[in-house]
Amino acid sequence: MTLDHDRSKHGEKNIRTDFKDAMTYGEYLSLDQLLDAQNRLSDHHDEMLFIVIHQVNELWMKLILHELTASIKAIQNNKLDASFKKLARVSRIQAQIIQAWDVLSTLTPAEYSEFRESLGNASGFQSFQYRMIEFALGYKTTHILKIYEKDQKLSQSLHDALHAPSLYDSAVQALIRAGFPIDHNVLGRNMTEPYTENDSVLQAWLSVYKNKEENWDLYQLAEKLVDIEDGMQQWKFRHMKTVERIIGFKQGTGGSSGVHYLKKVLDQRFFPELWDLRTNL
Repeated sequence: MTLDHDRSKHGEKNIRTDFKDAMTYGEYLSLDQLLDAQNRLSDHHDEMLFIVIHQVNELWMKLILHELTASIKAIQNNKLDASFKKLARVSRIQAQIIQAWDVLSTLTPAEYSEFRESLGNASGFQSFQYRMIEFALGYKTTHILKIYEKDQKLSQSLHDALHAPSLYDSAVQALIRAGFPIDHNVLGRNMTEPYTENDSVLQAWLSVYKNKEENWDLYQLAEKLVDIEDGMQQWKFRHMKTVERIIGFKQGTGGSSGVHYLKKVLDQRFFPELWDLRTNL
């Protein structure tokens, strides 16, 4: 049976098979480079799982940053509607990376111990994209920047992200444009420091929630932000429990205290007033 006859049999006469002078699916996605990037440093079967999960997470984080950057611009330009789909997409991506921990948790302590030394001091703690997501959400820290001094271009990108307004800074600016009185300490705050809660911002969000019909766009924006912080917390919790399941309370390969450190970061808050208002309503 010829290929042409097989296509005709299935009613697919227009499927293209000649790509001598045309771009293929693999070329468009650079699959040669992508699928050749899983370089195991041991002969252990499960190191492939470990590498793929972390690479997939980094790809999802690249898309999260893409959407967060566009969302910040949309909010700054007073196009709240345009930000909603992008922020909703971030939440959907978060669902994917949360579930990825379920796959990694199939790695047992005995299996991981057989190739853990191959990692050296490489650790997820050093993920620059995760740091940029934290910066985009308003959790700014400078002590970790030393990790990235090895790469001047990357170091500059992180420096720029550190000094840029966050998603929450943009949301607060939207409150101001809507006429809500916001404390000058918030308006002139140091962008390189973590956002700290302020009563004037709390009162503004309380007013939005109490009068949601009159402030529907701001109300939707607030709930989209809560969705994202909720997703971040779920991701961090699953990360912590997966690490505990695989290495217990050993020190992390990058030198952190491992599970003890991951438990502490669960207390980080990005949009504090949006959580506090729930008690005050």
